[in-house]
Amino acid sequence: MIAPSTMHPIIERARSEGRAVLNEVEAVELLEQAGICLVATRLAVSCVDAVAACRELGFPVALKIASPDIIHKSEAGGIRLGLEKTGQVETVFLALIEETGRRFPMARIQGVYVQPMAPPGTEVIIGMKKDAQFGPVLMFGLGGVWVEVLKDFSLRVTPITRRDAAEMVREIKGYPLLAGYRGREPVDTGCLEDTLLAVGRLAQEHPAIKEIDLNPVIAGAGGAVAVDARVVLEDLP
Repeated sequence: MIAPSTMHPIIERARSEGRAVLNEVEAVELLEQAGICLVATRLAVSCVDAVAACRELGFPVALKIASPDIIHKSEAGGIRLGLEKTGQVETVFLALIEETGRRFPMARIQGVYVQPMAPPGTEVIIGMKKDAQFGPVLMFGLGGVWVEVLKDFSLRVTPITRRDAAEMVREIKGYPLLAGYRGREPVDTGCLEDTLLAVGRLAQEHPAIKEIDLNPVIAGAGGAVAVDARVVLEDLP
């Protein structure tokens, strides 16, 4: 395993604050530095912040509740998509804060994440989880709401080669959806392989990372971009 001489500053800051989970802005920054393509993400703590982020990123946008206590934002009702006007953003920002606080009174609400809408494509999941025996294990499969339903995924122990990554993409049952099913344009599987390789390298180079979850990754003919990122750190000794 490759061990860096110093801990990554983002990981070091989180651990110094006693946090085991990076916030989404931190996760995006860490993963982008590793060569992974993600949707730009801004944290808004007020309506003014949210509107400013929308003007910077461009409409349409998605808003997602920011809370370390809410992992599955869609199931918690914490996501709104396709907002096209500042008035909508202001209304939805306040509604997300109020509704989440009412439904999850114990949750720590840090604000709302603002993201530009990703282009349409096929949703896949790419992840990594430390195994007590094998170490970092990579996962690839159909993403979004289909992960729990279909359980269609492939696994490899890191480190992996380009050939391993290509096999992971092609051995899932849902691969025809990626290859161009019934006239659909095939996705850029090379970009998915690049992402798998980058996640594997990140896990090898930073042993403090316990889990990485990119779900969904929107894959299309022109590439792939992750719209939701979660990074969990090992427990402090």
